[in-house]
Amino acid sequence: MTAIPLNPETQALARRIVWFEPPEQALADPIRFMAYVMAYATPADLEVLRRYVSDDDFREALDKAPPGIIDPWSWAYWNARVGRYPAPPMPTRGFG
Repeated sequence: MTAIPLNPETQALARRIVWFEPPEQALADPIRFMAYVMAYATPADLEVLRRYVSDDDFREALDKAPPGIIDPWSWAYWNARVGRYPAPPMPTRGFG
């Protein structure tokens, strides 16, 4: 996955989408950050982010998404956007 650079534009984006942690920490894990983007980003947010990530990055983020971040509707939508229909099973949490 392409690293998402830390600059004023991406800092503002990270601060809004992953509001509960510093932007530097949110952007340090691009897969996790992209999962939050797919769940909570606005069209304006996506316009900014698309300057830094490709469709392949979205595919990789979906392949490696942590469980519990992306809701079912967003999971189906983003998989369809990258050419996967029907969507594969969502990530699940395991216990033990």
